[in-house]
Amino acid sequence: MSVEIHSIWLMPNPADGQFLAGLVADLSGRFGTPVFTPHLTVRGDTDLPVAALDAAIAEAASAVPAFSEAVARVETSDAYFRSFYARFAVAVPLAQLKQHLEPEAAEAFMPHVSLLYGFVPPSPKAEAAQEFQRMLAGRPIAFDRLCVVRSGQDVPISEWAVIRTARLAASPA
Repeated sequence: MSVEIHSIWLMPNPADGQFLAGLVADLSGRFGTPVFTPHLTVRGDTDLPVAALDAAIAEAASAVPAFSEAVARVETSDAYFRSFYARFAVAVPLAQLKQHLEPEAAEAFMPHVSLLYGFVPPSPKAEAAQEFQRMLAGRPIAFDRLCVVRSGQDVPISEWAVIRTARLAASPA
């Protein structure tokens, strides 16, 4: 029997999710890379049972209100799953979620929303990154829910699926 691998994603609200999905589709079309749902991974690749992850996201979501955070900058790397991404500062709500959901990795947390997965030529990727930097730097992205997702480095992207969802608490008025 194989172990199922899951992740916990922080999801943008529907409007920002649609905006980011359009950027993923644009880059996918330019570079011939996979299309995926834009998300901010709070806890990656874990074999904890879904029931435990479901309880964890419910608790974290009740403690942290929905929030917006501005894109700090657009960055690229040689990592497949972090080839091209919008990076965020470790703002208070992001730090709180990380502390709730994976405290042992809180110091190494680098919040980001990937916009392109894959190995692509560096020069055109750098040009696209400059273009997206002008478009995204300082743009707020609203986050409103946590999801347990069947995903992982060994799970085909086409098979990634949301299993459970917990809405972040209502923002204080």
